[in-house]
Amino acid sequence: MAVIQVERKPLSFAERTYIPQVLGGLKTTFKHLISKKQTLEYPEQRPEIPPGYRGVPTLVKDPNGREKCVSCQLCEFVCPPKAIRITPGEIPAGSGREHVEKAPKAFDIDMLRCIYCGYCQEVCPEEAIFLQNQFSMSGYTREEMVNHKDKLYELGGTLPDQHFKWDKKKAAEIAAAEHPSH
Repeated sequence: MAVIQVERKPLSFAERTYIPQVLGGLKTTFKHLISKKQTLEYPEQRPEIPPGYRGVPTLVKDPNGREKCVSCQLCEFVCPPKAIRITPGEIPAGSGREHVEKAPKAFDIDMLRCIYCGYCQEVCPEEAIFLQNQFSMSGYTREEMVNHKDKLYELGGTLPDQHFKWDKKKAAEIAAAEHPSH
């Protein structure tokens, strides 16, 4: 087997003393010394959140204050790091939601495991889970970083419901308006 040798040109005196490299580094340093500062005084100044930002996953309620989540567990199934844990529960009789099969008894998201991928929001058929613009989460213990159902609803709040899925009467009125009888 033949060995190929590559000829290297000899280094000049300036290259052997590293003076051009040192001067290049000093040039960069002085350029940053005289440029405008880019420091934010956090938390008083917050960075702008770009559109489409995927922040903390939260649960939302409909405008009437009812849970939208029906414990289908799709978000739990699709979560890559398995950060979501749902315990399904029954709907109490006389609540006005008997047409819904189940609701979450417990809904936990471990924010230490969450990778903010947004799959949970994409897969939710009830539009019950949304990624909010919150980016600053902290805690002193691991337990503080697990968001339970009540905290998820507190962070999420309520969002308008475009489908009126849980209002049978309203949904029937909209369907009748869209498809008038002959």
